[in-house]
Amino acid sequence: MSIHFNPRDITWLAFNERVLQEAMDENVPLHLRIRFLGIFSNNLDEFFRVRVAGLKRAMDFKEKVIAESFYQPPSKILQRINEIVIRQQQNFDKTWKKIQSEMADQNVFIKNAKNLTALQKEFVRKYFDEVVESNVIPILLHENTSMPYLRDKSLYLGVAMRKKDWQYQSNYAIIEIPSRFVGRFVLLPTEDPQEKNVMLLEDVITFNLPHIFSYFGYDEFAANAFKVTKDAEMDLDNDIKTNFAEKIEKGLKNRRKGKPTRFVFDKDMDKALLELLIRKLNLTKKDSIIPGGKIHNFKHFMDFPDVFEAYARPIERTSFTHPAFEHGERVTDVILKNDVLLTFPYHKYNPVIDLLREAAMDPDVKSIQITAYRLASSSKIINALIYAARNGKEVTVMLELQARFDEESNLEWKEMLEPEGITVLVGIPDKKVHAKLCVIKKRAHNKTIQYGFISTGNFNEKTARIYGDHLLMTADRGVMADINKVFNVLKKPKEDYIAVLKTCKSLVVCPQFMRERILHHIDKEIDEAKAGRRAEIIVKANSVSDRILITKLYEAAMAGVVVKTIVRGIYCAVNQKEFKEKIKGVSIVDEYLEHARVMYFYNKGAEDMYISSADWMTRNLDYRIEAAAKITDKELKKELKDILDIQLRDNVKARILDKKLSNEYVRNDKEECRSQIETYKYLKAKTKTK
Repeated sequence: MSIHFNPRDITWLAFNERVLQEAMDENVPLHLRIRFLGIFSNNLDEFFRVRVAGLKRAMDFKEKVIAESFYQPPSKILQRINEIVIRQQQNFDKTWKKIQSEMADQNVFIKNAKNLTALQKEFVRKYFDEVVESNVIPILLHENTSMPYLRDKSLYLGVAMRKKDWQYQSNYAIIEIPSRFVGRFVLLPTEDPQEKNVMLLEDVITFNLPHIFSYFGYDEFAANAFKVTKDAEMDLDNDIKTNFAEKIEKGLKNRRKGKPTRFVFDKDMDKALLELLIRKLNLTKKDSIIPGGKIHNFKHFMDFPDVFEAYARPIERTSFTHPAFEHGERVTDVILKNDVLLTFPYHKYNPVIDLLREAAMDPDVKSIQITAYRLASSSKIINALIYAARNGKEVTVMLELQARFDEESNLEWKEMLEPEGITVLVGIPDKKVHAKLCVIKKRAHNKTIQYGFISTGNFNEKTARIYGDHLLMTADRGVMADINKVFNVLKKPKEDYIAVLKTCKSLVVCPQFMRERILHHIDKEIDEAKAGRRAEIIVKANSVSDRILITKLYEAAMAGVVVKTIVRGIYCAVNQKEFKEKIKGVSIVDEYLEHARVMYFYNKGAEDMYISSADWMTRNLDYRIEAAAKITDKELKKELKDILDIQLRDNVKARILDKKLSNEYVRNDKEECRSQIETYKYLKAKTKTK
């Protein structure tokens, strides 16, 4: 059998196209469609900063050596990426044009510098003078001057200026749009109270170009937006005299110098200015030079002003209290009696915060240990931990300083926590800590009691409103003992830390041991299928790209194991002729971001189930500290399995893989969104029965 895999980066672009499909779907509320355009754009920015940058770095090595890691030579993948991205950009522009037409039906209009009323012109001049001008610093461009530093996440105006009596000559300048300081959107006054007019900050600046350059006497201006995406990889210093936090700080500063990986521009830009920018940025035909529409940095549209007709949020999008916490008992007391499985965003996140607050005030609590990967900007988790430290508790926080694009925030958290007497851990060299763990220890009646939680997602109350995750609250002694072992490794990393992690009995951990456990479970299902008995595997993850695990799933499918997958993003598997049972794969892209990782193995009817922080990716399994918890409570196992079955139904809205599982998902545009709604109804019904 010849084994085939899809290139990881191509399948990621297929995922982002499914995000774009949400913006194209007329059944999705208009304000959410605009938000999906913003998500699509933001995703693509990060893709070029990380994945495309990595492919370009890989091209510096022998392609035969690294092709196995990428499933195809990097140069070939980059060529396909450019073709796909240009096609997607065309669909994006068509979608935005359609959405603007629908906005007009609701009397919402985006105004530019050329279609303002007299009232609005006066408003825009005054707004520029009072709010914007102090943040605008034009930089003149000449052929013989070097290119100024361009920020990675910023939007720029390229300005071509000339006088009417000049036949050929034009002068050029660039202006950074100061959206970080004054916001991207300006609401304009209108004569019609029913009409809403929105103006983008770059158009406010464009309107005021004659004022900005009045000193030079230009009378003709052309301004077009562009942006540059740079390599966001951090090269860390190997200086042994420098501590890890200092290395991260230095890496953040060096990130600013990253090479451009993409140049996106308004296709109507002055041709001479465009050529000048390309030369000064040292871009070539091999780079991603992508013409687009008038508007760029569309990620800001995730926060588009609330100017539409009132949107009545359906009941199915409203979080509710888990039934275990409806009767006013302390969260601590509930957990000490029974395990509780929270499913976000259907369940409210409050019990997690309340548990930590109770621990902060409980005189019997001696210590709290917790991991932190990505925190909310004003984190209630951190506030509770600070109060705990002030109340004399021993608090330990594992802050992952290498959490991509959250490095700076986590450094700031470190500086805030340490003066409060909180022990801040920064992990193990060359291993990210991605496990989501918390253990609370109390001493009462001469007994040590431990309880806490383990999650598939970050301890972040903000993203818990829109990310689909599971969190197990438990006082299971085995789980707590294993969480303590993980923290002991993080506190005093030794060369033999793998041996310590190997002693975990209730948690399945990475590196190494999670892969071993998964392979063990798949082998058992294969044996059952070969014996003619029922065998089934369900994998829910964000990404599935690990070659070893995919190959083992192929072996299972050939043996007749029923393999079902719910994979939101990267999916490198393909169906093959030799399979006795074709692998079923769906991807759910909807208002909530599916983020949970769940594994199910039928195991002769015992039905082994795990929730995990790890995707089925080599980086997670071999190069990170991850943890999976086995769900042992029969009722919770049934609940989790029922949710998986709902999401695998053929009648729910899900992007179903084509016959080859090539990750080109198909869908019916008229199909009603069902998967997340059905999950809500199921969990809500369980609340009523309790």
